[in-house]
Amino acid sequence: MNNMNKITIVLIFTLVTRVAVQSQDKLQQDVVKTNQGDLTITFVGHASLIFKFQDKIIYVDPSNSSGSSFENFPKADLVLITHAHGDHLDAGTLKLIVNDDTKYLSNKTSYSTCKGKIIANNESITMDGLFIEAVPAYNIKHQRNTGEPYHPKGDGNGYVLTFGDKRIYVAGDTENIPEMANLKNIDIAFLPMNIPYTMTPEMVKDAALLFKPKVIYPYHYRGTDPNLLVELLKDYPEIEVKIRKM
Repeated sequence: MNNMNKITIVLIFTLVTRVAVQSQDKLQQDVVKTNQGDLTITFVGHASLIFKFQDKIIYVDPSNSSGSSFENFPKADLVLITHAHGDHLDAGTLKLIVNDDTKYLSNKTSYSTCKGKIIANNESITMDGLFIEAVPAYNIKHQRNTGEPYHPKGDGNGYVLTFGDKRIYVAGDTENIPEMANLKNIDIAFLPMNIPYTMTPEMVKDAALLFKPKVIYPYHYRGTDPNLLVELLKDYPEIEVKIRKM
């Protein structure tokens, strides 16, 4: 191989590496002010989110279904898994973002893949100084051809995370279930919106009116226009809908 070919290969490798390193920086991010510092939310895609708070990196449902490779993403201090479906729990992606110090929190059926702490509906725990509540996430209406719900009651979790004085609800895969009425003082809610697996925009509206979050981010909305939710909630100015690429 001559020197010119070697130089070309080095340049190509450097360019590819830079693109990979910058890939996370190109994702949409929002910064939320709390009384204990800034919370940075990175919208990875589909159901995958990253929260950065007080130098801690928290992933929720990291999966290549998000459309991101996760290579060169920051290592996780904590990974939360809502349930075991592949677009929420992806063993290959986990290998890219964890190290020996990473902690896991998941529902029972995800344990065989991520082997951390198990938390069930209506339980709570403090991990890395972060108070986390697990809440129900399930289908009532939408079912498989077998008659089984896509997400059976008692299996998957939603999570309420407390960052300083802000309470963030990540619903997981769920419909507008009655238990949502028990949610209190939710500042930000991530609510799923795709059929047949979770909610229609109308169901998301009904869910929002059960617990009145200050801000809703529709997520997991592949195949559904999130602007429909903006229209449905236009008469409820106390609930702000923010649309990000998910």
